[in-house]
Amino acid sequence: MDFFYIFAYMRAVIQRVLSASVTIDGKIKSEIGPGLLILLGVGHDDSEEDVDYLVKKSAGLRIFNDRDGVMNLSILESGGDIIVVSQFTLMASTKKGNRPSYIGAAGHETAIPLYELFCRKLSAAIGKPLGTGEFAADMKVALVNDGPVTICIDSKNK
Repeated sequence: MDFFYIFAYMRAVIQRVLSASVTIDGKIKSEIGPGLLILLGVGHDDSEEDVDYLVKKSAGLRIFNDRDGVMNLSILESGGDIIVVSQFTLMASTKKGNRPSYIGAAGHETAIPLYELFCRKLSAAIGKPLGTGEFAADMKVALVNDGPVTICIDSKNK
């Protein structure tokens, strides 16, 4: 077995959106207008340090337009909202064959507490509640990507 690819890291895909929603079993769980949709993948080696790094980056990313149309404002300055969705498939390794391996993704016992911690800390950082998906649920995520602006951040790639 090759062990070099099983070490994973917390990964966020951050999308600037005009709107986004999460629907579970035909019912809308969360929806926002302008803001961020964050897809979060948790690796089995992740810790609170990874959460802190991604919270700081997510809250501080200057990807919203200022009065001059320049991406110079953070979510804090734009006043937008956030939805965070857990997504273990972000941890896929595609190094061998055509079937992705998810061996680097954290199990529920690690991923759920770190996902929830990320949501609590990001909510505190922006000073308001945020929307979420539901861990391990079959979610339908809809969004209107604004720009499009999509940023990928890995906690171990600082």
